[in-house]
Amino acid sequence: MRKLSLHLAILIAAFLAMPSMAQSQQAAPPFWNEIEAFKQQDSVQMPPENAILFVGSSSIRMWKNLQEMFPKHTLINRGFGGSNLLDLERYLNDIVFPYQPKQIVIYSGENDIASDTVQAQEVLERFQSVFQQIRGKMPQVPVVFVSIKPSPSRIKYNPIIVEANELIKQYLKTQPKTKYADVYTPMLRANGKPKPEIFIQDSLHMNQQGYQIWQKKITPYLIK
Repeated sequence: MRKLSLHLAILIAAFLAMPSMAQSQQAAPPFWNEIEAFKQQDSVQMPPENAILFVGSSSIRMWKNLQEMFPKHTLINRGFGGSNLLDLERYLNDIVFPYQPKQIVIYSGENDIASDTVQAQEVLERFQSVFQQIRGKMPQVPVVFVSIKPSPSRIKYNPIIVEANELIKQYLKTQPKTKYADVYTPMLRANGKPKPEIFIQDSLHMNQQGYQIWQKKITPYLIK
């Protein structure tokens, strides 16, 4: 009888614990596991200080030969998930500030627009929030913003993308130690439509031809 009661008590305790465990998992913010993986890597070997930090969404994450394409620079790649500017802001303390980079290159904003809930002005405001927090912690660190690209699968958002790019470009003109790298224009054909040959099958992410365009447009802005 005692064994039965003990087993019953254990089962009840396990059952009661299940909701809290599920809630704990549900409470984890987006891309938490990726950020934790970065932090685990850092605990084993911290990237060098005074490197150039590339950060943002999957177009950065999937740039697997990033370092090879900029051989004269020491780089850190911290692109994650299909993140947006809110996600980047959430993790500044985890994957930006700890590295003490000498320069930060940001690609983010496309997924904000693709959510169907955000217009160009809000993209600007989200970027401003990220930028101002970086400036607050690292006032002398130069920042490069890579313009939001024209993805064939997201062609319907082009008017918002064009407006958001222009708003961010004009804002950066008012901020010292900033550059705006226009990758949007060279990714278009003469008819104004995205070049399909520079994208992989999903018509969203780039192949090596696409990244070569980015390399050409970003290189002049990197600190030597």
